Amino acid sequence: MKIETAKTAGFCFGVDRAVKLTYALLDAGKRVCTFGPLIHNPQVLRDLAARGVRVTDDPNAAQPGETVVIRAHGVTRAQLQALRASGAEICDAACPFVTKMHRIVAEQDAETAVLIAGDSCHPEVIGIMSHCSGACFSFADEAELRALLADLGGKKPPKSLCVVAQTTFLAEEWEKCLKIINSLCTNAVVFDTICNATQERQAEAQALSRRCDCMIVIGGKESSNTAKLHAVCQKNCRSLCVESAEELDMRQLRHCRTVGVTAGASTPAGIIKEVLAKMSNENEILTPQEAEQATECACCEAKETVESVEQAAIPEEIAEECAAAEEAAVPAEADPDVPPAIDLPREITDDMDFSEALEESLKSMNSDQAVNGIVMRVTPGELQVDIGRKQTGYVPADEYSLDPGVNIMDEVKVGDEMKLIIMKTNDMEGTIMLSKRRYDAMQAWEDVIAAETTGDILEGVVVEVIRGGVLVLTRGVRVFVPASLATADRGDSLDDLLRKTVKFRIIEVNVARRRAVGSIRAVAKDLRREAEEAFWDSAQVGQQYNGKVRSLTSYGAFVDVGGLDGMVHISELSWKRIKHPSDVIAVGDEIEVYIKALDPETKRISLGHKKAEDNPWEMLRSNYPVGSAVEVEVVSMTAFGAFARIIPGIDGLIHISQIADRHIEKPQDALNIGDKVTVKITAIDFDKKRVSLSIRALLDPMEGEAEAAAEEAVEEVAEAAAEEAAE
Repeated sequence: MKIETAKTAGFCFGVDRAVKLTYALLDAGKRVCTFGPLIHNPQVLRDLAARGVRVTDDPNAAQPGETVVIRAHGVTRAQLQALRASGAEICDAACPFVTKMHRIVAEQDAETAVLIAGDSCHPEVIGIMSHCSGACFSFADEAELRALLADLGGKKPPKSLCVVAQTTFLAEEWEKCLKIINSLCTNAVVFDTICNATQERQAEAQALSRRCDCMIVIGGKESSNTAKLHAVCQKNCRSLCVESAEELDMRQLRHCRTVGVTAGASTPAGIIKEVLAKMSNENEILTPQEAEQATECACCEAKETVESVEQAAIPEEIAEECAAAEEAAVPAEADPDVPPAIDLPREITDDMDFSEALEESLKSMNSDQAVNGIVMRVTPGELQVDIGRKQTGYVPADEYSLDPGVNIMDEVKVGDEMKLIIMKTNDMEGTIMLSKRRYDAMQAWEDVIAAETTGDILEGVVVEVIRGGVLVLTRGVRVFVPASLATADRGDSLDDLLRKTVKFRIIEVNVARRRAVGSIRAVAKDLRREAEEAFWDSAQVGQQYNGKVRSLTSYGAFVDVGGLDGMVHISELSWKRIKHPSDVIAVGDEIEVYIKALDPETKRISLGHKKAEDNPWEMLRSNYPVGSAVEVEVVSMTAFGAFARIIPGIDGLIHISQIADRHIEKPQDALNIGDKVTVKITAIDFDKKRVSLSIRALLDPMEGEAEAAAEEAVEEVAEAAAEEAAE
């Protein structure tokens, strides 16, 4: 087997810059915290963690003395503003190409729609969207682009279009999309923002995979550019994606004559060297110059000129070798649409012929394979598990649960059975690393797929509010809920959902791209309908509820009483006179209400809020009888007297003749608004809601009583005008 390595494999400029900046800070003795994973490479992240580097998603989580490093993919505008506002020391390690794209979209006016070619869930694309001032959309391929343009054309078309691409977007797909844009859009300004390094790697991988029997793509499973390289190579030959040398099974390359090696832009050179060292033990590694002169595999050369083995006149032994190799090859990544292989019992394998046994043994080494395990030992750091094989199985603590806060010592005991996924087999050490967390995530994804058909209600936590909706995490699976389907009412704020548990239905699943779209509103409507039916079945006049104020009008407040709204008239909100409901309550307040009236035909509910025991006239009757002396506050003036506040909700009239023991021309000669004076209650009319007060009666009791009758006659004439003035 001859091995040809790509010239451009390994760190790109942006990733190399981010890593060097971070290590430079560490070498300078700085304490470092990265905002999100620095790059998509697990080995680099583990090494940084070993040197004390924390990872956080909270802009305010920086500890005193720490330097916050902005990751290579960049951050959203809101996150950047929050970081700056926090006062933390910031090192911006974002790729300059990404920063340039932020500047491009930010310069577009509000009437320009921005179209982004890329993965809408990728942090780079999310960051680009946050810098757009107007409408913003993303598309993953030419089919989504056509659908998007058709949708925009059916609405009020934007004044102009600005088109950019994720730096790691597939170059071949970008060319297809450009043809569509150029043919359908006359007002589009296109910026080719795919990173040069990405384009060079993809072009080289394309050429290399065409002349090789198999390609090894080295890079992190979460790396977008690695996934794109794998996709490019997969079209031309069998392609294996590995994160490290340990994942490479040389038996998969047994029948290959020529193998190409490339690596994603976030793959360190050391890992590439480790993979090449493992392959070089028994094979010859060609430099790019030597490879150009190498003779291609006769079988593959024949396959390029004809469509079948029979037409190619390939030597039979060579054709059989290649066919056997293709059958025995184990894919590096499991197809999400294909169920994982299940171990066969030993008695079945005993009856197999040699070729079947060989194929089965190769399958047994497949990562992402589901197995049953029995817990043999529990320690704080891992579980030892028996999966019926000669190797010792173990589950690291961080691979046990989707919930990182779970303590395995509290949850697991010896003898427990569990479903697991094989992650890595080490024959030299005789161990198999397993994951329950990934099995649970795989099962959760299958449940999400099934929920689209069954309509089952799922539950999850809103983990992020993004442009256009929210992301809900359900058992490790992220589900996108559009803003129009995220709340029961369109006016409700998405931010109120953050960190809250919600129920939703799956309305769309893209299995190939592992994306799901849900609707919180669909469940909320059903729950509201059920609550409404239950309410009308049991509701009776007089029933009390703790309701939540949903909206206010000039004539009252609408209150949610458990699934539907009733109205509290403004006159029922307070015993005192108010001009607007907002004088006493606000939207979101929880208040006690009771049913005053029901109309099942029109579905109208009239609610009351005032309590009889809070009626100020009843308090007056109990605590302030006629003849009582009480301190009051002057609240308004009229030509014939002054009104004074006895208790909240009740004002009494001090007639001008009862203000002083002398003649005065007007009340202002003796009183001012806000004065507190002691008066005598001389009369109370509970039917007409009137109270007569007198200062003079306390100064000259005999004279005050003589004039009481005359005062009442005057009050009857003046009361209406006085009440109007008081309002």
